[in-house]
Amino acid sequence: MREIIIDCDPGQDDAVALLLALAYPETFEIIGITAVAGNVPLSLTERNARIICDLAKREDTRVFAGCAQPMKRALCTAEAVHGKTGIDGIEIFEPETPLEEAHAVDFIIEALLAAPAHSVTLVPTGPLTNIATAIEREPGVLEHVDEIVLMGGAMREGGNFSPSAEFNILVDPHAADIVFRCGRPITAMGLDVTHQVLSTRERVAAIRALKNPVADAVAGMLSFFHRHDAAKYGSEGAPLHDPCTIAYLLQPELFAGRQCNVSVETESELTIGHTAVDFWHVTDRPINTNWIYQVDAHGFYSLLNESLARYSESAA
Repeated sequence: MREIIIDCDPGQDDAVALLLALAYPETFEIIGITAVAGNVPLSLTERNARIICDLAKREDTRVFAGCAQPMKRALCTAEAVHGKTGIDGIEIFEPETPLEEAHAVDFIIEALLAAPAHSVTLVPTGPLTNIATAIEREPGVLEHVDEIVLMGGAMREGGNFSPSAEFNILVDPHAADIVFRCGRPITAMGLDVTHQVLSTRERVAAIRALKNPVADAVAGMLSFFHRHDAAKYGSEGAPLHDPCTIAYLLQPELFAGRQCNVSVETESELTIGHTAVDFWHVTDRPINTNWIYQVDAHGFYSLLNESLARYSESAA
């Protein structure tokens, strides 16, 4: 049983990542889900996380609201991609899953300090503000982190919200800098790999054919999500960025990575948020990241469909 904390800013792709993790109670002990401002403001990301727990019938999952602003910059959001709610494509309702009273950063610190050494996996799929704030406030939490499997950054794909930067890193580059320099093992799912798992119409149709409420919700969200990337890139479907983190934890053999240094630009107005990936080891900067650059897309979607089919079984 792997103990995880999922830190997210739902977002359709965060929502799918949550549903992927929630489908495996025998594999993951989800200590908590922490929400951060990113794709949409915090008031929506925490609500969206709770809606997803309701959809999965996991209302007992603990959800915490965290930082509403980046560490040093004004918040930028992505409603143009995700819609006004962040998870456009499904019916929005007031969730039964409660919002915990504690601040997400306080929860992260408390949960990690209470855990054995090197025992908890952090899975951030949004800006890294909550994680970095916890590290900055209580550096001792790092002794209890096994690894960090995050979605963020780009190398060969360039940026998706600036010419140089991927959205999660751009929103809070100072937080990303703290996390990438924290000294714990990091596996990073950047745009180089996430752009390989496109939710084509055929793949969405296969999800819808599962005919359960969770699969219907995923198909609805992906159908909405598709329209932005199809218009922007001329692609066949939107990339499922965030679920790559959970898929990696479930089936790491689907992915190929390279150990290298990743450094984050925090000063340049032109390239702030850029992830400088030393893929070919041309510097002497220390290795700090397993940079994932390839995925078996067919295997990824087979895993996703198998996982979503589990919700049919749970309803039977």
